[in-house]
Amino acid sequence: MKNILILFAHPALQKSRVNKHLAAGFQGLAGVTFHDLYQRYPEFDIDIKYEQELLLQNDIIIFQHPFFWYSTPAILKEWQDLVLEHGWAFGREGNALKDKLFFNIITTGGSAEAYSKDGYNKHTINMLLAPIVQTARLCKMKFLPPYVVHGTHSITSEVMQEHCRRTQLLLTRLREEKINLERIFGLNYLNDFQE
Repeated sequence: MKNILILFAHPALQKSRVNKHLAAGFQGLAGVTFHDLYQRYPEFDIDIKYEQELLLQNDIIIFQHPFFWYSTPAILKEWQDLVLEHGWAFGREGNALKDKLFFNIITTGGSAEAYSKDGYNKHTINMLLAPIVQTARLCKMKFLPPYVVHGTHSITSEVMQEHCRRTQLLLTRLREEKINLERIFGLNYLNDFQE
């Protein structure tokens, strides 16, 4: 069994529909540590050693967040800047995260079509995630495609419930090692994993 750490970042959770719903479902899953960074560090005073210990205790690391300004909320960038230290997370001696699985669970207000080369944003989600992908690679982690919930402003309750069910199933399968990693590495989104 694998242990999963969800690093959750939403600066206005009270306004969220989808992230709040997803988060509630993750908090009850066995083997999953749900870690709300804004709740723990409202002043951004990140405890580096504590965070590094959490990373060491887990095999799968997930950033869960809304896709603000084509990136993560500020606290996740601060977390990366402080926690992923040279000689610990990367560099010749930095092997603490080697071979851990890493991916994002992202929500966007825009549609899937808006995140295409010909769409409104002129870039795909995967293109925009390039800095995070490279960070994971620098830390010798294995980067999986993101799980993306598009159109959060107009999403129906039924579609939201289906995303909750699918993400919980995905995490359970990853934890139990009952998913073909080679197959999902080739996906555009983890949404498309086979049940």
